Amino acid sequence: MTAIPFYAQIINLLAALLLLLSFAMLAQRRVLSLVNLFAMQGLSLALSTAIVAYGTAQPHLYWSAGLTFVLKVFLLPWLLHRLIRQLDVRWDVEGLINIPTTMLIGIVLVVFSFNLAVPISELASTVTRSTLGIAMACVMLSFLMMITRRKAIPQVIGFLSMENGLFFAATSATYGMPLVVELGIALDVLVGMLILGVFFFQIREQFDSLDLKHLEKLKEGE
Repeated sequence: MTAIPFYAQIINLLAALLLLLSFAMLAQRRVLSLVNLFAMQGLSLALSTAIVAYGTAQPHLYWSAGLTFVLKVFLLPWLLHRLIRQLDVRWDVEGLINIPTTMLIGIVLVVFSFNLAVPISELASTVTRSTLGIAMACVMLSFLMMITRRKAIPQVIGFLSMENGLFFAATSATYGMPLVVELGIALDVLVGMLILGVFFFQIREQFDSLDLKHLEKLKEGE
């Protein structure tokens, strides 16, 4: 039985931290804390990508790690904090179902993700293939956060967190995507965040709230 390389052990540790942060975001009630957890998730993702680059001699992953660090740890959290201050939305995050039930559903999704990742991991030849289940679990938990939140900003953070999980899955299965693709995705995420910022202001101006139930009433009115 071959010993697991030290850098792979560190990656597994960061993957576990990524999963714990996903659960913490799922249970978080304060929107400011939710943004901070997203920044910590981005930091874990950037560190794991850099360690994969070092351990597997994949130089393009250093660029990916740097891009992730700038975008997910600084730029996007700064934009979100600025939006929160300008919109004055320092409220608690409201969910469609209570936190204990949400966490139980999250555990079920994690078990499902690990079982789903087993055949894929067997086909992968990367050292980090063991973390593919965690990556898929992070995607599932982020999707769960999106569909169980009433407010617009937590749903957007859930979408951004899902993109983190997808990026980690790509790193686990194939040592990442081509740099051109990653740059394109980063630009799309940034532009999408700016557009959503404008969208938030329009919702707030029309309804004096960011609760998406007002959009449902507007649809019923039509």
